[in-house]
Amino acid sequence: MEQHLSKPEVQVNAKPELSLAATLTIPIDAQGIVLFTHGSGSSRHSPHSQFVARFLNNARLATLLLDV
Repeated sequence: MEQHLSKPEVQVNAKPELSLAATLTIPIDAQGIVLFTHGSGSSRHSPHSQFVARFLNNARLATLLLDV
């Protein structure tokens, strides 16, 4: 089984007055990172986003899923 450093809830400070909720997962041997941004009608918690993030994590890519 793949090992990952997973941070289910992180905050990304975009500006001093703006903090975005996010989910960060980093495979132990990550080769890069993919950023997902979600606007209205979608969420980083959606089953589709979670599925795609797991697929990318298994391909040694870190994922940062942001709700904006």
